[in-house]
Amino acid sequence: MRISLAPLQYFWKKEDVLAFYDDVRSWPIDIVYLGETVCSKRRELRRPDWLAIADSLQSSGKEVVLSSLALIEAESELSSLKKWVDQPGFMVEANDMAAVQLCRQLGKPFVAGPSLGLYNHEALAYLQDLDMVRWVMAIDQSKNTLTSILDHWPQNQPRPEVEVTAWGRPPLAWSARCFSARAQQRSKDDCELCCLQDPDGLPLKTREGAAFLRINGIQVQGDAIQDLGPELPELAKRGVDIVRLYPQQGIKETVHAFATAIKEKHHLPRQGACNGFWHGQAGLNLV
Repeated sequence: MRISLAPLQYFWKKEDVLAFYDDVRSWPIDIVYLGETVCSKRRELRRPDWLAIADSLQSSGKEVVLSSLALIEAESELSSLKKWVDQPGFMVEANDMAAVQLCRQLGKPFVAGPSLGLYNHEALAYLQDLDMVRWVMAIDQSKNTLTSILDHWPQNQPRPEVEVTAWGRPPLAWSARCFSARAQQRSKDDCELCCLQDPDGLPLKTREGAAFLRINGIQVQGDAIQDLGPELPELAKRGVDIVRLYPQQGIKETVHAFATAIKEKHHLPRQGACNGFWHGQAGLNLV
């Protein structure tokens, strides 16, 4: 199995992003996804900045994939997406069907991102006909869903690579409303980029005081870290090609631990707090 570093979900200051990815150059990571996937108003880094990071990572031996927004709401976002998809030398992670169609028009192979929500082999086969080469499972899909899809795959047809989120806060939903702005009693249009104040998301508790969700701009995440480190041998047996780790502060040690476990073919002691989705249960459960 290979290891991928998912696109950065949080809004960090430019200098922090540059320092983070400069460090990633030496990490035991095979694939790095780059770009803004949550909110188009987050412009600490412009397209040339992201492409400079991409060139640097690619020169260090990483496979670089450019990730698209999960929610396209405006013509300006579509225009930016066209320029993003049209970059030569990099594959695209399509997180919205608009990106899929743009890749199709350019005849460009793409990765089907987790927010596309592909739940059966017919949908995968359709996108494979449009040049999909890799499928990132939706965060709420289980091992039984994966097995069912692969069991139904035609034996005479090569299947796409399968990528599963093995570590990180699970991205659950995106909305036209901005939850971070709402928490600051601001409108979305007058948010003043307040999510920059929460580089690890804004914790949201239940009325009883239990940790529940993380607010991240227009995105809602689970608060608990999904961790499939102990399930690594099972992931390999079920046909998973790539394990995805979501960036957040302090992830470096986790990356090295996963790389060592994969190389030595053993499981990891659990560091996160949940794995329910993989086992077909509520995501915040620990099985």
